[in-house]
Amino acid sequence: MGRSTSLSKVYRRNLPHWHPPGAAVFVTWRLFGSLPRQAAVKIVSSEDAGMAFRDLDVHLDRAEFGPTWLAWSPVAEHLVHIIKSADNARGLCALHAFVVMPNHVHLLITPMKPLCEVTKWIKGASAREANRLLTRTGERFWQDESFDHWVRNGAQFEKIREYIWSNPVKAGLVEHPGEWPYSDCPRRAQAESLCHG
Repeated sequence: MGRSTSLSKVYRRNLPHWHPPGAAVFVTWRLFGSLPRQAAVKIVSSEDAGMAFRDLDVHLDRAEFGPTWLAWSPVAEHLVHIIKSADNARGLCALHAFVVMPNHVHLLITPMKPLCEVTKWIKGASAREANRLLTRTGERFWQDESFDHWVRNGAQFEKIREYIWSNPVKAGLVEHPGEWPYSDCPRRAQAESLCHG
């Protein structure tokens, strides 16, 4: 492999995960059952991680299969609170951007703890409350696997942040990024001031 584990974090479930310490990481995960099995297997087994992510995001943006519990505002608002808590109250990560979509989540973070601890805490805390709100017991909420990509430079960081904030527009949910209520897009505050001003 040629990569030193003393300088990097490496772990594997279905997708390889590698990032150097202190790097910003783009992370995506989805609701359990939000992709047909055939599509999920094809994406996970792809040799090209970038292509796999693009395929994943296209399927998820269409929301043609499986649950869309994150479209229900009590669940989405709770998840937004948990994501912000990972940054503010818990100190698990530095949060740079996020969006909660109807069946998946995109984060741009710099982990302060191992990435798997950050995602495990966010997923665990949010799943418990979401299942309570949805009156579901003993059922999986999140897919175990996540997709992550470490950010190589400042230009890529800005491109990913813009991608995250623009995802609701790309999915056809709103016309402008600031209109989507479940993200930290700075244009949201602008849009709200125009509506109330």
